[in-house]
Amino acid sequence: MEASDLNNDIVHPEVRAHINSLVSALGGVSQEDDGRYQLGDDALEVLRDIKRWIRFYDEKTNRMDVARCVYEANLIEGDLLPILSLWPENATDSKYKARIALSCFEVMVPLTWPIQRDREAMTINHHRHMPVLELAHVAYKRAILNFDGARVLSCAVRVALPAMQKPISERTQRDQGIIKLALFFLRNVAAIAPPPGVAYEGDESQISRSATIDAFSFQDIFHLLLMLASNMGEDFRTEDTTVMEVLYHLVKRINVKELFMTEKQAEHAQGNELRQVMRKEINMLRSQNQTRGGRNNRFGSMIWVKRDDGKMTTLTGQDAVSSAATRQRKMDEAKTFKPPRRGKKEDKHDREIGPAVTLDSRATTQLRTFVEDFLDSGFNPLFSHVRKTIDREANYLMAYHKRQFFYLVAWLLEAERMRRKAKQGSDVRDAEEVTSFNLVAGVLNQEMFITLNRALHNSFEAKEWHDLTAVMRCYTQIFMTVQEMQQCGREDDEEIAENILSRLFYEEATHDAITNIIRGYKDQGFDYLDAATELVHHFLRILESYSKQNVDMQVRSRKRTRRKKKAAQAAEGVAASDDEGDGSGNDEAAAEKTSKDRKFDFIRFASRFTPQPIVNTFVTYTKYYRDLNEDQLKRAHRFFYRIAFKQEMAVMLFRVDIIHLLYNMIKGPEALDASLPSFKEWEDLVRHIIRKCTKKLEQRPELVVEMLFSKLPSTAFFLEHGYEKQTIRTTQPKPAAELEFKDAGAMERDRQIAIVVGALLDKNQADLVTFVKKVAGDAEVERKAWQDAERIRQMEADPFDEGATESDPKAPPVIFARPDNDGQRTAMFKNSHLRLLMSLAGFKLLGAADEETRDSSWIIPSEITPDHLKDTVHFINQAEFSPPTFEEGVLADHQLKRKNVPRKKATFDDDEEGNMDNDDFLDDEMLFTAGGPTARRAEKPTKPKATRKRLQRKEQTEEELDEKARKRREREREKQARIKSALRIQDGDSDFDEEEDEAFFRREREIAAKAAMVAEQAGTELADVLAGSSKKRKSTALVDSSDEDDSDSTASSGSDGRRKRRTSTVFDEEEADGSASQRRSASPSQSEGDDEQDENLVEHGAIDKSLAPGSADEEDDDNALIPARRPRVRGGFVMDDSDDDE
Repeated sequence: MEASDLNNDIVHPEVRAHINSLVSALGGVSQEDDGRYQLGDDALEVLRDIKRWIRFYDEKTNRMDVARCVYEANLIEGDLLPILSLWPENATDSKYKARIALSCFEVMVPLTWPIQRDREAMTINHHRHMPVLELAHVAYKRAILNFDGARVLSCAVRVALPAMQKPISERTQRDQGIIKLALFFLRNVAAIAPPPGVAYEGDESQISRSATIDAFSFQDIFHLLLMLASNMGEDFRTEDTTVMEVLYHLVKRINVKELFMTEKQAEHAQGNELRQVMRKEINMLRSQNQTRGGRNNRFGSMIWVKRDDGKMTTLTGQDAVSSAATRQRKMDEAKTFKPPRRGKKEDKHDREIGPAVTLDSRATTQLRTFVEDFLDSGFNPLFSHVRKTIDREANYLMAYHKRQFFYLVAWLLEAERMRRKAKQGSDVRDAEEVTSFNLVAGVLNQEMFITLNRALHNSFEAKEWHDLTAVMRCYTQIFMTVQEMQQCGREDDEEIAENILSRLFYEEATHDAITNIIRGYKDQGFDYLDAATELVHHFLRILESYSKQNVDMQVRSRKRTRRKKKAAQAAEGVAASDDEGDGSGNDEAAAEKTSKDRKFDFIRFASRFTPQPIVNTFVTYTKYYRDLNEDQLKRAHRFFYRIAFKQEMAVMLFRVDIIHLLYNMIKGPEALDASLPSFKEWEDLVRHIIRKCTKKLEQRPELVVEMLFSKLPSTAFFLEHGYEKQTIRTTQPKPAAELEFKDAGAMERDRQIAIVVGALLDKNQADLVTFVKKVAGDAEVERKAWQDAERIRQMEADPFDEGATESDPKAPPVIFARPDNDGQRTAMFKNSHLRLLMSLAGFKLLGAADEETRDSSWIIPSEITPDHLKDTVHFINQAEFSPPTFEEGVLADHQLKRKNVPRKKATFDDDEEGNMDNDDFLDDEMLFTAGGPTARRAEKPTKPKATRKRLQRKEQTEEELDEKARKRREREREKQARIKSALRIQDGDSDFDEEEDEAFFRREREIAAKAAMVAEQAGTELADVLAGSSKKRKSTALVDSSDEDDSDSTASSGSDGRRKRRTSTVFDEEEADGSASQRRSASPSQSEGDDEQDENLVEHGAIDKSLAPGSADEEDDDNALIPARRPRVRGGFVMDDSDDDE
C-alpha cells in the first residue's frame, strides 16, 4: 500500500492488517481438490479471534472498522458460506463440523445485525461506514439466499436442533444461546432491505420480499416458525419476541386483501388498477394540454390581471395565458408572506417499515399457506405469551416489540377476516373448529383489552406516534372482528361478541382517549392520520349500533369534584358562613376522583366530534382524495354527512377553504373520477352542503365574515340557532358543614353553648345569638302555656269516664323557628356555628338532611321541655355576659372542628340492610362488579394496604418529555447491548488455554484465602456457641460427604472438575461471608428460624435425618434441642475437627 493510500484510509492500517491476516488463515479454495474449500489448521481459533475483534473492538469502542474490513475482505461470501457447504445435511455425527458451523453463525449474526441510527450515539465513524455497511448487508442477504452450495438458513436450524430437542428443564444457558443465535440470524436475513434513496446495482429480485419468502418456504423455515409458535409457553419461553420479529419482517406492508384473492379476483383487481392508472394519466395529459404553449412559447409573456378590488397584478410567463386557475395559482405564489416550511425529519420507523410490497404469484401462495397454518395452530400460543411478556416488562423486551406486537395482531386479524370472507364467497363449508372465532380468541380477552388500553394512553401521553398508530390499527381490527362475530349467526359467538363490546365500551376513559387522539392531530404523517380516522369511523359506527340495541347501556365515568373555601361574605349576617375551622388551609382546594356508572347517551357523545379541530383533521385527510381508495373516501364522506345532517352542525363546514375543497372534488380541474362508485354520493353531499350554506347566508348575513375563520362552539351555536346558548345552573347549593367539639365528652351543655356563643361573638354575629335566644324564649312561653292548658283540661275531665282516663297524654305541638329576614334564613343554611347552636338548643331540621335547601324549616320537637328551653336561654345570657376565655390567646373557634362525614358509596354498591326483602334484589349490580364478571380467584391480602389520595397528574413540559425519551433510549441501548453480548456462546473447556487456567486457579486461591480469613474471625463466636451447648452431636453425614467430596474432587478432571470447583467455591464463599452474622447462640425466639435451617440442611443432605431436631429417634422430649453446627469452611472445603468427637 502506498503512502497516499495510508493517509486516505479511514480504517487504522494495523486493524486492517490483522483482519486480512485472519481471513487468510481461515482457509481457501484448493486447486488439488477440484476447487473445493479447505479449512486452515486453526480455523476454529481463527473464527474465535474474528469474533473477539468484532466484540472487543467494534462493539466496546462503538466503532465499525472491523465490520468494514470484513466486508472488504469478502469473508461471508468467500469463506463462511463455502465452509457451511462442507457440512452436508446427512452428516449428523460430525461434532467438529457442527462446531465450525456454529462459529460461522456467531460471526455472521453480528455482521448482519440491523444498524441503529441513533443520533445521540453516532460518531464520525458511523457516518463514514454506515452507507457502505448498509449496502454490505444487502450483499450478504443476496449471497445467503442465493448460495447454491448449501441451504444456509437450514444450516442455522440444524445448528440449533440439538438444543431444541432437549426438554426445557434440561437446557443449559449455552443451549438457550444457540437457539437465540439461530433465530437472530433468521431475523437479520428477513429484516435486511435496500436502503431508501440508494440505487441498488444488482438484481433486486434476488433480495426482494418474494425471494425471502421463497427461501423460507424452500428451506423449511416456515415449519420451524410454526413449531416454535405452537409450543410457545411450554417448550419455549424467551424466544417469543424473536419469533414475532421474524414474522413482522415477513408480512409488514403486505396488502392482506390481495393475499387472499383468487386468481380471477387478482386478475380483475389488476385490471381495475391498470384502468385507474390509465384514467389518471389521461386526466393529467388533458390538464397539460390546456396549458401547453404554441409556437410562440419561446418568447416571454407579461400580462395584467384585474382583481376584484380593481387593482392590477402583473404576471409573467407563457402559462399565465393558459387558464384562470393557473393565473390564480401564480398570484398566490407571488404573495409577499409565505409561512415557514420546515424540512421533513428523517424517520427511522419509515426506514424500518419501508414502502408497500408487491409479491409475485408464487410467493403469494406460499405466504398465504403459511398464514393459514399459523392462524390455525400458532396464533393464540404466541401472542398470548408475548402479551404476558409485555405486561411483566421482561428484561429482553425492547421498545419496538410492543409496536410490532400490535401491528402483527392487527394484520393477522384482518387476514383471518379476509380468509373467512373468501371461504364464504367460495361456498366452502369446513368443520366447526375452523370456522369459529376460537382461532383468534387469545387477543379477544379482558387481559388483552387492559394491555391495549394501557398502550393507547401511554403512547399518546409520551407522543410515540408510531406506537400509537399500531395500537389504533389493532383496536380497529378488534372492533371489526367482533362485529363480524356478532353478525355470524351463531348464538354462542353472538353472546361472546355482546360481552366483548360491553367491555370495550364500558370505560369512558377510552372514549376520551379516542376523542383526544383525533383532536390532537397536527403533523404526525399520513399513516397516523389514516389510522386515526379509521378508528373513529368504526368506533362511532359500532357504538351507535350497540347503543341502539342496548337502550340501558352504562359506562363508568370518572367525575372530578372540587370543593374550595370561598371568601368571607359581606355584611348580611353570613360573613363567616363558610369559615368552618377544620385545621385545613382556607385557600387550599380539595380534589377527589370518584368512579360511578351512568347511562350512556350516544347523541351527547357524538357531539364531541363536532369541534373545529376534529373537522380540520378530516379536512386534512380529504385533501388526499386523489390518492384515497373507496373505503377511505367512504370514511370521510360518512363523517361529513354525520356532522352536517345527523348532528345538524353543518355550520362547522361553512369555511372558505372547506367549501373550496368540496367544490374542487366535484367540479374542479382535478375532480374525482366520475366512474367511481362513491362519486354520486359525494356529489349529492357537496350539493346539499353548498345549498345549506347559501340558505344560512340569507338568514345570518354575519356568516360572510365568519366563513374566513374557524368557529368556536359558542359562535357555531349562535350561527345555527340565532341566539346565544343559555347556561342554567342545575347544581343545588349544599348546607354548611357540620361542626363538633374537640373534647365533646368532657364538656357539659352549658360549656358547649358558651363556646359556640363566644365563637359567634368573636365573628361579630351577635344578632344571630339574639335570634336563637328569642326563638327559644318564645318557645318556652308557648310550650309552658300549652302544658298549663293541658293540665287544666285533665282536671276538668270526668274521673268516671274510662275512655278519658285510659287515653295517652297528648304530645305538645312542634314549634317552627321562623327567621325574621333573608339574612337569618341564609345563615340558618350556610352558617355552621349558628346550626350548631340551634342543635344544642334542641332545634331539629324538618325533613331529610340530604334534601335540605335554603327554604327548609327548623322546628322545636315535642320532646323538648320548657325547662330545657329555659336553661338554654340562661346559658346564652350567661355566655353573653361572661364569654369563655382560654389560655395563650386561643379563641373559642379553635375548640371546634369539622365533623367527619363518611363517604357515600357508589351507586352499584347495594349492601344496605333490608335489600333482601325486595323482589328485585338479584339485579346486575349485585351479581356483577363494575366492568362485568371477571373470572379470577379471590386473594386474601396479607396486610392492609395504606390508603393514599389520588394525585392529579401533572402536565409535563416538552423538556421533561424529551428528557424521559432520552433516558428511555439509553435504557434501550443498554438492553440491546446485553442481548448482543448474550450471543457469545461458551463452547466449553476447549476455550480455556493455559493462561486462562492459571488465571482461574489464581482467582480460586484468592477466594480461598478470603474465606479462611473470615472463618478465623468467626472462630471465637463459634467457640462460644459450642461451649454453651450441653451435648455435642457428631454429624456422620458431614464426615461421609466430606470424604466423598474429596474423592470426587480428586478423581474429577477437565471441564467438569473446574465447573464444580467454581460453583462450590462461590457457594462456600457466600457461607463464609455470612457466617459472622448468622452464628448466634440459641434462644427461644430463634427456635423457629433454627428449625427452618435444620429442615433445609436435612433436605440438602447436610444433616442426617436421625439427628435433626424433632425427628422420630429422639428418646426424650424434655432434652433441650441443640442447634446443629454449621459446617466450617476453609479454602472452599468442609473442615472436620477431631475435637468434635470428644
